[in-house]
Amino acid sequence: MELTLTPMTGQELTRLREALEQAYAEDLVAHWGLTPEAARERSVDQLRELLPAGAATEGALLRVGRVDDTEVGWIWVTLPKAAASRQAWIHNIEVHPAHRGRGYARRMIQLIEAELAQLQVPELGLNVFGTNTVAIGLYRSLGFEVTSQQMAKRVDPAG
Repeated sequence: MELTLTPMTGQELTRLREALEQAYAEDLVAHWGLTPEAARERSVDQLRELLPAGAATEGALLRVGRVDDTEVGWIWVTLPKAAASRQAWIHNIEVHPAHRGRGYARRMIQLIEAELAQLQVPELGLNVFGTNTVAIGLYRSLGFEVTSQQMAKRVDPAG
């Protein structure tokens, strides 16, 4: 059973968008300290800005990972916007919970890399929250390197 990537339809994006908006909002609450309401609003606004034409947005590679006829996850990559830019960007990669632990995220990244190579895009970047150690391990094993770091420290208010 080989995993394949197929272009995401508008209907598929509509179905997956709610979960993406919610997951991103939860990350904004956990890592940026936004209120749930502000995080949800920011999440919705950013997705609207990044995908103005939905699945048909120019430069957005929205792909569904399938094994046979079963959807196991999806990946969203944006192509470089300017000729001077060399880097495509992974905005999201998701393996549905029932299908995790089988190497599907790794394979989706490998397949998108092959697609980018065909498009002559020489670099692929992403952000990952420092607490997501599983993803960090995966990305390192695929050859991703740290190019910048953002650090934070909680400060207790003076008592």
